Amino acid sequence: MLAYAIRRVFLAVPVMLIVASAVFLLMHFAPGDPVGVMLGPDASEEQRLALREKLGLDDPIVVQYVRWLSHVLRGDLGQSLFLDQPVTTALAERAQPTIMLGILSLIVAMVIGLTSGILAARSRGSWLDLSLMGGAMIGITVPSFVLGLLLIFFFAIQLRWLPVAGYQPLSAGLWESLRYLILPAITLGAGQSAFLGRMTRSMMLDVLGQDYVRTARAKGLAEQTVILRHTLRNAFVPLLTIIGLMTATLMSGAVITEQIFDIPGMGRLLIQAVVRRDFPLVQGAVLVIAAVYVLINLLVDLLVGFVDPRIER
Repeated sequence: MLAYAIRRVFLAVPVMLIVASAVFLLMHFAPGDPVGVMLGPDASEEQRLALREKLGLDDPIVVQYVRWLSHVLRGDLGQSLFLDQPVTTALAERAQPTIMLGILSLIVAMVIGLTSGILAARSRGSWLDLSLMGGAMIGITVPSFVLGLLLIFFFAIQLRWLPVAGYQPLSAGLWESLRYLILPAITLGAGQSAFLGRMTRSMMLDVLGQDYVRTARAKGLAEQTVILRHTLRNAFVPLLTIIGLMTATLMSGAVITEQIFDIPGMGRLLIQAVVRRDFPLVQGAVLVIAAVYVLINLLVDLLVGFVDPRIER
């Protein structure tokens, strides 16, 4: 297991290098100039040239890349052009809303997805199965921003049960913080729950057709015992990989949801940085998100190997 973990860590290094290089090149070759955004349209050419020289943007692209990459290897993601603070500080200040939203969205996705998948597999071909899988198809196809606006209209505006938008930190109280995250978590987790529900149903049906399940039923075991102890337990290993990928997606895919619900997280910060052409902040944010994605996938692979040692590593 230790050797496998070390190999995966070394394999993650070139992945992160490719991501860093791609983001750097895309940002610098894309249309737009942060100097023009910072100074405005009325700035003189001399002011533009002076600011470009101060920021190091007049250097050749290769020099800028090597300089940025050398700082990254030392743990320095640079200085935000607009926030006037280190990129690491800006990301750390906005990490809590994104992490909270990701965790709640994962809970929503797992509760709805696993429950609907198990019930659908248990009652295959019935009206319940068709209803649950039909709802899953709707959940997959409906865009998250549409679902978010519908939830805001019904639960925040019409019923006034929950806030329309905004965020309260944990220091304001657990329930007060959760009130602002319930609708965003449902919005972000609904699509993933639909996908997980369909995959759970498929995995469960594969296991339900095995000989040992029929033997367990022939022995007179209760259907609940057969489902939980024999079927779900053996179907959970492939589902664990799916849940891991889903976790990484939720943690890194909250950009639209944070924008809709005005949550000051990393996703909203990333959008603002792209609009402002804040090169260091965009590069640092994408690099951190990619690192989280790679780390979660590594942890899931290790967990799968621990749960089922038969899997070759």
